Amino acid sequence: MLVLGWWLAPITLFHLVPLSFDALSWRQLLPASSRPDVVSVVWMRWIRESVNALLPVAGVGGDIAGARLVHQRGVTGAKAAAAMVVDITVGVATQLVFVIAGVTLLVARSSAQAAIEVAWAMLIGIAVFVAAIASFVLVQHNSMFVVFAKLARRVTPQQWPFDLTGGASAVDEAVVATYRRGFPVLRASLLRLAGWAVSAGEIWLIMHFLSRPFSVTDAFVLESLGSGVDTAAFLVPGALGALEGGFVLFGALFGLPADIALAIPLTKRVRELALGLPGLMVWQWVEGRHLVRRGDDRANETPG
Repeated sequence: MLVLGWWLAPITLFHLVPLSFDALSWRQLLPASSRPDVVSVVWMRWIRESVNALLPVAGVGGDIAGARLVHQRGVTGAKAAAAMVVDITVGVATQLVFVIAGVTLLVARSSAQAAIEVAWAMLIGIAVFVAAIASFVLVQHNSMFVVFAKLARRVTPQQWPFDLTGGASAVDEAVVATYRRGFPVLRASLLRLAGWAVSAGEIWLIMHFLSRPFSVTDAFVLESLGSGVDTAAFLVPGALGALEGGFVLFGALFGLPADIALAIPLTKRVRELALGLPGLMVWQWVEGRHLVRRGDDRANETPG
């Protein structure tokens, strides 16, 4: 890490490239009539990722915050929530494609027993996640939010007058409508795949600044395997420990010493802090301004 030194700055800034691809993918799923501009969606995606990376929210709190920010920019609540749900699905589905591509390249690169064992373990995990995604999509097409709303209504006090089911039904309809748009979902998937592929450049830069020869293909494979571990450990805040152990294990397949392999996830942690802490502060500032404006609007509506 000391060898990297100030080279951590360009490595951190490089992450804005795959983040922008992810933001453009998300934007495709928002309604064209009220879709925020590209710059707005990029900073919303930045906040969304910051919340997921640095807060113990099981990897979904940032998505909820992102849907709320989009709603504040003029997108209806139901369509903002629907775009968020479909974007999560697209993200996980394309990530599995990315991991499959990495495993395929790993097997093509080496026939060593360790590589074969890692490939089989990853493929088993992929099969589990494919089944989970298929189930998730099926539930989305069968009134997922209405079911959740009915369950929530059973545990809330009867005197609470709000109608959860009505709003949930609108979100379910918006989710199905988003999938039926076809080409925007396809474009979103292609952009997200491009984001996953470009993210391998981070590892290549780390190896380059450490003066360790590393091909783009090897960086692609290592990044795909690491992202698979990150997804599998979604219940662990920030995948702490799991990501580091995974890179030490996978790095050995490429002949990387443990200290060099460990430098990769540690650099990613530095990047998460360097981009995430400002993202959290911007999020608080945006929400604070929204609360102030709402308070002023209520004050203006109050009769003198």
